[in-house]
Amino acid sequence: MANRMTINYEKKPCYDIVFTDSFDLLADELQALHIEDRRVAVIADSCTEKLFGEAVCGQLAGLCKKVVLHAFTAGEANKTLDTVKEIYKVLIEEEFDRKDLLIALGGGVVGDITGYTAATYLRGIDFVQIPTTLIAQSDSSIGGKTGVDFDGYKNMVGAFHMPKLVYMNVSVLKQLDDRQFYAGFAEVMKHGLIKDAMFYEWLLDHMYEIHDREEEVLEEMIMRSCSVKKLVVEKDPKEQGDRALLNFGHTIGHAIEKAMHFEMLHGECIALGMVAAAYMSFQHNWLSMEEYYEVRDMFVPFNLPISIDSIDPEEILKLTKADKKMESGQIKFVLLKKVGKAVIDRTVTDEDILGAVREIYFSDEDAKA
Repeated sequence: MANRMTINYEKKPCYDIVFTDSFDLLADELQALHIEDRRVAVIADSCTEKLFGEAVCGQLAGLCKKVVLHAFTAGEANKTLDTVKEIYKVLIEEEFDRKDLLIALGGGVVGDITGYTAATYLRGIDFVQIPTTLIAQSDSSIGGKTGVDFDGYKNMVGAFHMPKLVYMNVSVLKQLDDRQFYAGFAEVMKHGLIKDAMFYEWLLDHMYEIHDREEEVLEEMIMRSCSVKKLVVEKDPKEQGDRALLNFGHTIGHAIEKAMHFEMLHGECIALGMVAAAYMSFQHNWLSMEEYYEVRDMFVPFNLPISIDSIDPEEILKLTKADKKMESGQIKFVLLKKVGKAVIDRTVTDEDILGAVREIYFSDEDAKA
């Protein structure tokens, strides 16, 4: 039995998200896309190929014209145009045409790369998302954003391209190591902070069940997280306005990610960025000091960082200037009016950013004090 959620685009049904606990319904969902005369390429990384490649390709057996499985080396460092070129080559050699289909089997990196490839190969072919990480199931697989990094700068090359289906097998989350699991939780908490204070409280109330990865609780958590994203992306599918609220914590987070040469996970960097943004919200007199500390300290029980000792605040400031969210030389920062209500602020100064980065910076001198 599966739960479903329909995502609309331009006020019309666009694709379904299917929430279930196995791959058993995948064949039926793909048959509904009429794949019998289509070639299908399953794009994975080196980890998801080993874990789930056989199961997913097994579901496709006999359903379509041809199945191709292609895997690239796992990691954010490979979210580049060079990896996209490798996939183009496979598709050309296997004679894929505009009627064929790509399937993204993996986390956010796989989903973004596969989606971008689908958006650009022969000016656009269909694709399906099968997200296998918490960060992908709760956030990145929904909304049609695709892209790759360029020279270490996050998602500087990309396109909007909606999937035909998002198939979420929640049971795969049990195979994530703890660090990957909790890194994904950063995006879940973001959705509560920006739009749903009741969901934020629900996360606190279900902390132990989340730690234990109880499937029913995880499925409800992911569905509620997806509901927030659905609300935002349906209102603003191409980020002309409110969709930018989903970038809470991301401007400073992305800068830290690049400064750390991607040695930290995306969610860990976004957690630091959210702490910094919450601090700026406090400095704007929107959050009280107590509210700021409550938001900051909420990351701790979910094994997410709230401080970092190996960055240069001035470098982080410089890197924020290269953020893709810059408009006419001004960064659009997402701050909190209160828990559950985020706003876009264009008045943030360099001094504000430096102050927030210094708030999360834990230096050797601090350690000695």
